[in-house]
Amino acid sequence: MSRVIAQRAIALHLTGERTVPDVAEENYWFRRHEAAYLALEPFCRDAVVLEAGCGEGYGAALLARSADRVIALDYDAPTTSHVARRYSAPHAVRGNLAFLPLRTASVDVIANLQVIEHLWDQEAFLAECRRVLRPGGRLLVTTPNRLTFTPDSDTPLNPFHTKELAPSELDTLLHGAGFAVESLRGLRHGTALAVLDRRHGGSLIDAQLAVVMGSLPGQAEWPPELLADIESITAEDFDLHDDHLDATLDLVAVAVRP
Repeated sequence: MSRVIAQRAIALHLTGERTVPDVAEENYWFRRHEAAYLALEPFCRDAVVLEAGCGEGYGAALLARSADRVIALDYDAPTTSHVARRYSAPHAVRGNLAFLPLRTASVDVIANLQVIEHLWDQEAFLAECRRVLRPGGRLLVTTPNRLTFTPDSDTPLNPFHTKELAPSELDTLLHGAGFAVESLRGLRHGTALAVLDRRHGGSLIDAQLAVVMGSLPGQAEWPPELLADIESITAEDFDLHDDHLDATLDLVAVAVRP
């Protein structure tokens, strides 16, 4: 992993803004994101896929294992340069999500994982997604559940988020943009992570936040037991469910362009 990307991950600790692999302290967030990619990978089989907001590129590389072609799009030039250097399969492209640099009806699948909450105009982005998807194409969206991510405020606590969504709000947003919602599920801790929650005072997330809050970037002192538990987490430790969506961590939607 490039030193620049590693430093950026540390500087943005626990925000989810630029989660990357190979950083021990980030492993919980990386594996949480990876679990969603793995669940959505089958929808990309033999497809032309646009990842709209590819970040570090690990997700685009994962989807490329099944896809015919993956276009990894991000607005940040150093990020797309990193993706091009590190990963051979995705085709890295710099572009604005408000005006996707693709022809109308040119892709089979758009993946937008942990990105829509960062956008100022979510409706305009979804209109662009509908434009570039072929009829019958799928839009794959994940986003933090507002009801559990920022439960006590309508204003996101994460300074990089502009608007977070509850399950019903995401469903309404997708329908309003002209999509048919094929499925809406929630990601949450599985059995092994429930054990870690209990071991660390009831919430593994809160235990991590307690370490980094008030610390200088990269200067947090991690208790060895906590860090060892974080490093042990795999994508399989997260579960996807169709029920009790209001209590889940991340929302995972599959929508179809008619």
